[in-house]
Amino acid sequence: MNAREKEQYLREYHVFKGQGKPFFPYTVFKDGTMATLTLVVIIAAAILFGAELGPKADPTTTTYTPRPEWYFFFLFELLRVVKPPALVFMATVGIPTICLVLLIILPFIDRNPERNPLKRPIATLTGITVIAAMAYLTIEGAIAGSPTEIEMKVAKQYEPGRAVAASSGCLGCHKIGDNGNAGPGPPLTKVGARLPKQAIARTLINPTPPMPSFSTLRQRSPKEFNELVNFLSSLR
Repeated sequence: MNAREKEQYLREYHVFKGQGKPFFPYTVFKDGTMATLTLVVIIAAAILFGAELGPKADPTTTTYTPRPEWYFFFLFELLRVVKPPALVFMATVGIPTICLVLLIILPFIDRNPERNPLKRPIATLTGITVIAAMAYLTIEGAIAGSPTEIEMKVAKQYEPGRAVAASSGCLGCHKIGDNGNAGPGPPLTKVGARLPKQAIARTLINPTPPMPSFSTLRQRSPKEFNELVNFLSSLR
């Protein structure tokens, strides 16, 4: 912006400011009226229709899968992506805080007075990136299945193996049907079509790091190990 454009902008700003209405009491009264109206509607709805209450929480249940509200799905998915326990603090507090601070100081970094988004590449690109990232993580968090249960239907003889896979932590790194995480391990939905039963058993015993070995499970409970192998080999 050159000196002439700046002078014209200040002149127009002075004219519009003189024609405008003061913040107090005009804006305060308008916002206060809308806030009061909204509060009255919420109170009336609560009195007339009541609040939806589910059954009492059972602290002893092991089948409940906690899920956040939809507006927290992006944080929920971010926590699912960050695997190491030592980095959980960064996923829950560090990364969101850093992103929020960057958004707060963005106006001080990009001081371009232009209102055309095409002429403000830094602010425009930052805004699009943040919205796209939150939208992507929200969608992924919304469609993610239970991390402790495999919901896909299998033949009756493979149900014990499905239970072993769900309880062994496979869904923490693999995706089986609609459940689990899409990484860092490959999806197992059709692993039986890629590997024969013997190869699956060898991979479970001598896996590629960071996947843990299931040799202890084979020694402690050969039946459960065989049920797991049979289940995985049936996925086609």
